Amino acid sequence: MYPDDRRYSRDHEWIKLEGERGRVGITDYAQNQLGDVVYLELPEVGRTLSSHDRFGTVESVKAVSELYCPAGGEVVEVNSGLVASPEAINSDPYAAGWMIVIKVADPAEVDALMDAAAYEAYLQAGK
Repeated sequence: MYPDDRRYSRDHEWIKLEGERGRVGITDYAQNQLGDVVYLELPEVGRTLSSHDRFGTVESVKAVSELYCPAGGEVVEVNSGLVASPEAINSDPYAAGWMIVIKVADPAEVDALMDAAAYEAYLQAGK
């Protein structure tokens, strides 16, 4: 159910490495828990984030949730189309629903995150 080509955080964000860059979004589980997403706030390009830093917020009809960066790096791209049409987070969280791209500072931080099987086990454990 969760793509094998990315890593997952305990905060339900994913990161997909693309060379020295990492594309970041939230998992299908997270968007499902939120319900219909109506608003998204993302950082400016050029902002430097550490692992677990808040990089934005996502608002749904049910709740407002903070977004946390799964690995440290510099924001090099922001999905501005997603800000205009945040419902893509619900319909396609792993492709059109990506949020930011960072230039990863330390690839070991990404390696330390859960793979798809570990993330599924984490969810089944009730986290």
